[in-house]
Amino acid sequence: MSDRSIDGAPPHPALLIHERERAANVQNRIADRITIFAGSMAFVYIHIVWFGSWIALGVEHYPYGLLTMIVSLEAIFLSTFVMISQNRADAKRQVVANLEWKTVREEDRQKRVGSSARQQSQVASHRSVAGRSSQDS
Repeated sequence: MSDRSIDGAPPHPALLIHERERAANVQNRIADRITIFAGSMAFVYIHIVWFGSWIALGVEHYPYGLLTMIVSLEAIFLSTFVMISQNRADAKRQVVANLEWKTVREEDRQKRVGSSARQQSQVASHRSVAGRSSQDS
């Protein structure tokens, strides 16, 4: 994970913790690196050169059965890495959502406590005013 988000702000501390926990697992680190590479233009350029060379050098003749099989296997693995990447993004969203929900619940609790304290203060104030007016009479 980078030190800055897209808008230039530092990433959320909860996401940094989540990222450190994820990086502790070797399988996650490997999957993340493969996903980063597979989503890059370098990956596209390598494949253009590979397919072009395969055909131009005549490694096999049309209909390119071996190339088709290799590409199909690659597609199977890449689709798995896409799913891993989506699961990772979902986990990040869940970390933030859980933190936001905790914040909302805490704010609601504080509002209830504050509201209760205000009500008690108003009742005490009303009693004080009522007590003074009955003494004045």
